[in-house]
Amino acid sequence: MPPKPYLLPDLQRLARRQFLGRASLGLGTAALATLLNPAGLAAANPPPTGSGQPGLPGLPHFAPTAKHVIFLHQSGAPSQIDLFDPKPVVAQRHGEEMPASVRGDQRLTTMTSDQASKPLTASPFEFSRHGAAGIEVSELLPYTAGVADELCVVRSMTTEAINHDPAMTLFQTGFQLPGRPSMGSWTSYGLGSANENLPTYVVSVSGGAAGDQPLFDRLWSAGFLPTRHQGVRLRSGRDPVLYLSNPAGVGQPARRAMLDGLAAMNRLQYEVAGDPEIKTRIAQFELAYRMQASVPELVDLSKEPEHIFDLYGGDARRPGSYAANCLQARRLVERGVRFVQVFHRGWDHHTRINQRLRAKCLETDQASAALVRDLKQRDLLKDTLVVWAGEFGRTVFCQGQLAGENWGRDHHPRCFSIWLAGGGVRPGMTYGQTDDFSYNVTMGATHVHDLQATILHCLGIDHTQLTYRHEGRDHRLTDVAGEVVRAILA
Repeated sequence: MPPKPYLLPDLQRLARRQFLGRASLGLGTAALATLLNPAGLAAANPPPTGSGQPGLPGLPHFAPTAKHVIFLHQSGAPSQIDLFDPKPVVAQRHGEEMPASVRGDQRLTTMTSDQASKPLTASPFEFSRHGAAGIEVSELLPYTAGVADELCVVRSMTTEAINHDPAMTLFQTGFQLPGRPSMGSWTSYGLGSANENLPTYVVSVSGGAAGDQPLFDRLWSAGFLPTRHQGVRLRSGRDPVLYLSNPAGVGQPARRAMLDGLAAMNRLQYEVAGDPEIKTRIAQFELAYRMQASVPELVDLSKEPEHIFDLYGGDARRPGSYAANCLQARRLVERGVRFVQVFHRGWDHHTRINQRLRAKCLETDQASAALVRDLKQRDLLKDTLVVWAGEFGRTVFCQGQLAGENWGRDHHPRCFSIWLAGGGVRPGMTYGQTDDFSYNVTMGATHVHDLQATILHCLGIDHTQLTYRHEGRDHRLTDVAGEVVRAILA
């Protein structure tokens, strides 16, 4: 029988693993099996599961303390010395040159290559102690200060990335170069979905103005994982999810018939090509169909009681605002979504930090604290890990002229501050220390990979065991590093 003409293009698209799998059939199977590592064969990636199904066999590896993660990423790098890491010595030496011994071999940006001539710059904002543990918080964050007893403030974060895009990419994917799966995608891959009508991983973006650092879709990409683990972005406006609504003139019966026909053709294609992405495509079409009913209900905040809008602030009524996205994050975890990413742009304050940092805190402070309070009053905080972080910190010396109001702070990867709440993290504590100039970590250094390992640990995942073989190597979120920060765990 002559070969079927439609087979050749499909065979040309076979992945290397599929090709080797087919080539091993017949007499070569036994020889190939003796050459390959049996453990490597056992670790081969299982076929993708359908929406609403468990993740990998054997996961979670141990009892989790969190079922959900809400990651509040403040894009642009908030200034730790003006928010969470007060330095009285800097106030005393305001305007002086920082000692060369403190700078050491710090990697510099072109903007701060002459940092020896830049004066130490004290924070213009007052700090005070809050909560039973006396956590020091800036006057710019009164609402966050009000939930101090729920927070674990980590002052000793560190990263090697010095510019925004590689730092954001490292934070979200564990690697500075694009192409790796994001943290939410790894969570989806490992643990699967808890709601068959919504994605496992949902993203929202707010804030920003002309000139602010952009956010790229690859920050919530599935990378080389099956595409069903891609983050789904919720937008403000008529279509919260692009291309989800039926076109004009197409009703639900017609859409159902079209999907059934597509599924039948895709199953035929799978029999020919054996590409697992075809099954993913079928599952995603079905999820999109179910989301046509679930997403409108999710994004409709009109049924929230008045006291909830009072809690989150008036901005929560404005679709697409940070406050609305925080409120929506709570609604998502209520419905079983595992990983929620809330990005907020506009924290890159190289100039006019006095005014711009104050404005950014006004946009976010009340809603961030409200999310913690709201989760707790619904008994969800114990199962939900909330993380508030930027991609690095900012310098203790000023950028620009100290005189006047136009000065700002440059990028600083050596130390910065974040906070966590709920989900098995110890509440009401400060972890780690920096030197008198908020320049170097002196105790409890916590790399981005350590934070990632800790987040996965709270979800019941051993970060060294959640791997995916790609191009001949077992990859993981934490690359080849990362230690769980057990001191901050309850």
